[in-house]
Amino acid sequence: MKITENTTIMEAVELNPNAGEILMGFGMHCLGCAMAHGETVGEAAMAHGVPLETMLEALNANLD
Repeated sequence: MKITENTTIMEAVELNPNAGEILMGFGMHCLGCAMAHGETVGEAAMAHGVPLETMLEALNANLD
């Protein structure tokens, strides 16, 4: 399963155990935020001014 712009932050963490580190690398500290449970990767990228495709590539790297 791939992480998409519609995947929530918490789902991304479940799919990729490195998602927290990856998101922090993009300047997002979403895991401690109450919004993380319902906010999608796409919404987070837009809110933080992060290029969505670049972030998705990083989140999906090495997923089986």
